[in-house]
Amino acid sequence: MHEVSIVQKALEIALEQAQGATKIHALKLRVGELSGVVPEALEFAFEVVVQGTIASEARLEIDRIPVVCHCSTCNLDFQPANLFYECPQCHQISIDIVCGRELEIASLEVS
Repeated sequence: MHEVSIVQKALEIALEQAQGATKIHALKLRVGELSGVVPEALEFAFEVVVQGTIASEARLEIDRIPVVCHCSTCNLDFQPANLFYECPQCHQISIDIVCGRELEIASLEVS
């Protein structure tokens, strides 16, 4: 379960950014559908990893980012209906993924 190491690194970054703060209230992550990360596993790992830190009572917020492709034939951005990434307008297969691979810290709430 690589989500534990992901949460550990996110917490490490959050603690570095929270220098001088006494408490981390919230950590918000952006997780793309194609990131290979299971949001529920992140939530479970977060509960364990934050114990004994200034983030022990923090909430983890996860923005799930859907896959969006771009069709170069008809210049349309679209969310694919399945794994073939077929443009709904011209039915061409797209290999241009605009978003959905994200795995990043979006925000941090501290005091």
